[in-house]
Amino acid sequence: MSHEHTQPSPLTHRLKLGLVLNGIIIIAEFIGGYVTNSLGLISDASHNLIDQGALLLALYAHILSSRPATEERTFGYHRAGTIAAFLNSLTLLLTGLIIAGFALYRLMTPIEHIPGLWVMGIATISMAANFGVAWLLRQGAKNDLNIRGAFLHMMMDAWMSVGVILCGLGIALTNLTILDPLISLVLVVVIIKGSLPLFRESLDILLESTPPHLNTSQIVERLESIPGVQKVHDLHIWSVEPRIIMLTCHVLADTETVSDKDQLLQPIQTLLSSQFGIHHLTIQLETECPETDVLHCNLNHLTQESSDEFALPHAHHH
Repeated sequence: MSHEHTQPSPLTHRLKLGLVLNGIIIIAEFIGGYVTNSLGLISDASHNLIDQGALLLALYAHILSSRPATEERTFGYHRAGTIAAFLNSLTLLLTGLIIAGFALYRLMTPIEHIPGLWVMGIATISMAANFGVAWLLRQGAKNDLNIRGAFLHMMMDAWMSVGVILCGLGIALTNLTILDPLISLVLVVVIIKGSLPLFRESLDILLESTPPHLNTSQIVERLESIPGVQKVHDLHIWSVEPRIIMLTCHVLADTETVSDKDQLLQPIQTLLSSQFGIHHLTIQLETECPETDVLHCNLNHLTQESSDEFALPHAHHH
């Protein structure tokens, strides 16, 4: 019996290298932040610690998503990457709120002395390492939502390090330690602004929303322009992950235009594939249907029926 062994992808090696580099950054910044009393360095180190978890999650999801579909996971494990991206973006948003809390506290109780030059030196090393890890992930981030989440983490950390460098420079020149929490608040805005789009996109996929680049009305209009297609209804469009778009619908055929409704299947598939990039679809062709006015199928009746099955019997008095 032969056994196939899947070779790790180059992206897997890059994620592992990123974990090593990021681990070194975390240790250096926590020590540096403790010694110099710099909230900026400690905030950056905390963010890097969350990044370490994000990289681990991205690595695990990347390996998991390459597994084939099974009887229990008929869609495979492609959603693992989306879940990882959602968790990564959520932790970024929470991190921003926590840093904002510490920064506001530091504004009310400022530190008397922070060695700005030491802060600059440690943050410069962190910035170089963060940009390096982000560079390793940049290619995979273009099409993979999971890798994009890890890439975004590293880019946010790199820009945080830039902010800490500017903070250290300002403190070294002016001795105004209040710059430390002020820079942290600016970085919070950058984190939240950068994380929200990924949070929304991953949440939309988990909620099985229509991909944002597709217009449902336009798809229906084009389908109903095919000769022989009378009406489209019970339409569902969603994505398993950004690169895998699914579509199901019912199509009412005009029997006066086409003698065999199955003739419509090929032009429908061609149109959806060539014009909208939808390659995985299920089409139910019909010659009669009483529900043609319902474009989007309302599934509430299914949950209602299930609830009725388990409802306690009621006593009726006449």
